[in-house]
Amino acid sequence: MQAIILAAGMGRRLKSLTKYNTKCMVSVNGQTLIERMLLFLEKLNFSRIIIVVGYKAENLINYVKNLEINTEIIFIHNYEYEHTNNIFSLYLAKSELEKEDTILLESDIIFEYEMLEELYFDSSPNVAIVSKWESWMDGTVVVLDDATKVTQIIDKKHFDYLKVNEYYKTVNIYKFSKEFSKNKYIPFLEAYIRVFGNNQYYEQVLRVITLIDKADLKAFITERKWYEIDDVLDLDVAELIFEENKEQKYNSICHRYGGYWRFPKLIDFCYLVNPYFPPAVFEENLKISFSSLLTQYPSGQLPNALLAANLFDLNQDSVIVGNGAAELISAVTRQFKTAKFGICLPSFEEYLNRIQKTNAVIFNAIPPTYRYSADDLIDFFSSKKIDFLVLVNPDNPTGSYIDGDGIQKLVAWTQKKQIMLIIDESFVDFADKPYSVLNQDFLDRNKNVLVIKSISKSYGIPGVRLGIMASANTKIISAIRSFISIWNINSFGEYCLQILEKYSNEYVSSLKLLRAERTFLYDELCKIKQVHPVESQANYIMCKLDLDSSYISSELFTSYNILIKDLSKKKGITGNYVRIAIRNRQDNLKLLAALYKVFDDYYRKTK
Repeated sequence: MQAIILAAGMGRRLKSLTKYNTKCMVSVNGQTLIERMLLFLEKLNFSRIIIVVGYKAENLINYVKNLEINTEIIFIHNYEYEHTNNIFSLYLAKSELEKEDTILLESDIIFEYEMLEELYFDSSPNVAIVSKWESWMDGTVVVLDDATKVTQIIDKKHFDYLKVNEYYKTVNIYKFSKEFSKNKYIPFLEAYIRVFGNNQYYEQVLRVITLIDKADLKAFITERKWYEIDDVLDLDVAELIFEENKEQKYNSICHRYGGYWRFPKLIDFCYLVNPYFPPAVFEENLKISFSSLLTQYPSGQLPNALLAANLFDLNQDSVIVGNGAAELISAVTRQFKTAKFGICLPSFEEYLNRIQKTNAVIFNAIPPTYRYSADDLIDFFSSKKIDFLVLVNPDNPTGSYIDGDGIQKLVAWTQKKQIMLIIDESFVDFADKPYSVLNQDFLDRNKNVLVIKSISKSYGIPGVRLGIMASANTKIISAIRSFISIWNINSFGEYCLQILEKYSNEYVSSLKLLRAERTFLYDELCKIKQVHPVESQANYIMCKLDLDSSYISSELFTSYNILIKDLSKKKGITGNYVRIAIRNRQDNLKLLAALYKVFDDYYRKTK
C-alpha cells in the first residue's frame, strides 16, 4: 500500500500564513499538518509516500526532508499549480497511482490517527471516508445506499439544502485499489481532463463514474474528529478541536462566548436560554419572510421602540431596544461614566466590566448559597455613596431571587435616597412567582427605576440579539438613546419583536415546562453525593462540588461534549462551583449520566 498526498495548492484564503510556505506547513497547536500526516503514515508502514508539490515546492521539499521519516518519499512537481486544480495534480501522479493500492489524501486536513488506521485495514478495495453532513462543512457530499455504497457524488453546484439529511461529507481521504485506478479511475480521469480541462476537482471524476458506471465505492462512515483548513477561522476551530490539554481546551471553548453552531455535537449547558421556546411555527414564520428580512434594511430606533412598547404594554418614549442587553448596559454606563454604581457579587459581570473600578461599590454575598435580601442590600449601601444600584433578579449565577415585597422595599429606599435603581429582569419570567416592574404604571410612579431585560434569553432566540431598557424617566432614556446607533438591530430581530406577541400562549407554556424541568434537574442533582445544588428561580442551577470544578468542567467537555460553566474563577465566588443551564429532559439526562461517569472515573483513577 502506498500513499499519495496532494499538496500543490496555494492556500490563498490563509493569507499571510501561506505567504512563504504551503498550506500543509501551517501549524495546528505547534505541529504542521504535513508532519502530523507523515508521522501517521509512517506508523502504518506504507511502501512509499508520493507528494505532489507546486506552490513553494522547494520550501516544502526541504522541510519534509528534514523530518525524521523513514518511509521512501517521492516528489512530483505540478508546475502549473497557479492555473490548475487538484485534478491535474492527481493526473501527474497517474502512473504511480496504478502501481499499487493507494490511500489518497489532501494535505489541508487534520484528523485522528485511528481514522487512517481503520481505512488501512478495511477489507474493501475502494473506500471513501465520509461523515454525516454538518452545517460547518463545505464541498463534495455523497448519498449512500443501505449497504453504505456510494450511489451519488454531489458537488457544490448540485448541492440541495433540502436534502441535507441524506448527505455525507467526504473527508477527502480515499482508498483505491490498483485495479480500480488502472481500469476505471485513470481512463475516466484522462477523458474528463480532455473535455473539461485541468481546473477541476478529482472528485468530479468519481461523480461521472457513479453516474454512468458502477463505481463500487464503499463509504466508511466515521465519527472521529477531522477538519479541513481553508482559512484562519478553520485553523482556529481546528486548534480547539485537536487541543490535547483538557483544561486549555475547555478554556478555549469558553472564551469563544458562543458560535457553537460550528460544533454541532456540543450540548451547551453554559449559555442561558429558554429551551422550550420558540415553537416550530415561530421558526416557520421567520423562514417565510427570510428573503425580505435578509435583503432589506431594518427600521431605525423609534419604530423598533414602538414594537417593544407594544409587546410589553409600555410607552414608546419609555423604551430603548438594544442589540442584546449587553449593548444597553454599555450605553448606560458610558452615559453615566463618572457615577458610582452599587454592584452585587457574584453576579452578571457585564455591569462591573463596563464601569471604572474606582466607581464600583461592591456588596459581597456570603457563601455557600450567596443569597441576599432587600434588607441586606439596604443595610450595606445605606452608609455608601452611590448613584446607581444594580440588581440582577434572579441573579446570575446564583439564581437568588428577591420577591415583590423586597423589590417594593428597595424601590422605596432608593427613591428616598435619590438613587437610580437598575433592575435586570433577564431571568424573572422563569421564577415560580415572577414579579416584574416592566409595567408603565409602576414606572410612572417610580421614575428612579430603570429596567433592563434580555429578550434573547427569556425567549430562546440569542442568535438575533435582542434586549430592552425601559424607564418613565424620559430624560435619562433620551440621553442613553444618544449612545445607540440608529440601526442597532437587524431585520430578523425587528421581525421577532413584531411577531412574538402572537405566540404568547406558547411562551407561557414554555415557562411552565421550564419550571417543571428545573425541579426535576435539581432533585436529580441532589442525588449525586458530590454535587450540592443551590435552589434557583432562574433557568440555571448553581452547584457546589466536592471536587475541582475546573477538572469536572473540562472532563465533561472533552469526554462528553457537554459544556457547563466553571465558576471557580468568577468574581465573588470562593470554592468549586459550577453553573448548569436547564435544558430539555433528553439533554438533562445525558448531563446527569455524564456527571456520574466523571465522578466514578475520578475515584477509580485515584484509588
